[in-house]
Amino acid sequence: MKILIPVEEGDLLLPKVAFICVHNSCRSQIAEALGKHLAAEVFDSYSAGTELKSQINQDAVRLIKELYAIDMEKSQYPKLITDLPDIDIAVKMGCNVVCPYLAAKHTEDWGLEDPTGKSDQEFKVVIAQIESKIKTLADRINNKIIELR
Repeated sequence: MKILIPVEEGDLLLPKVAFICVHNSCRSQIAEALGKHLAAEVFDSYSAGTELKSQINQDAVRLIKELYAIDMEKSQYPKLITDLPDIDIAVKMGCNVVCPYLAAKHTEDWGLEDPTGKSDQEFKVVIAQIESKIKTLADRINNKIIELR
């Protein structure tokens, strides 16, 4: 079942979910890719940060390609939160500092460890956590547990 948000009379859109962290290079990019892969029927996925890295974390790119056959670099790149459309749900990835602020109807913090510079096994643990949280978020949206009006 799709949950659509009335925008203007007669127009309905999927909720827009933004995954945000400071650099938009690793966890938020993984979440955007998995959101598009696992929940495209439920919400539109975006990611962004307050500072830009020159590229997506190459370990994240490699492991997402290996685990899901998704090439993040084909459709994703580091973005600033100012580049996003109006967002319905803002998901903070767990910044270990002050997370960026993004106006949204619903905000939550997933509190995920940053796997940058860590082993593939530690990366895979974080990727599995993100996959689980994406599926749970999709269920919460479908079951109208998150209020978007």
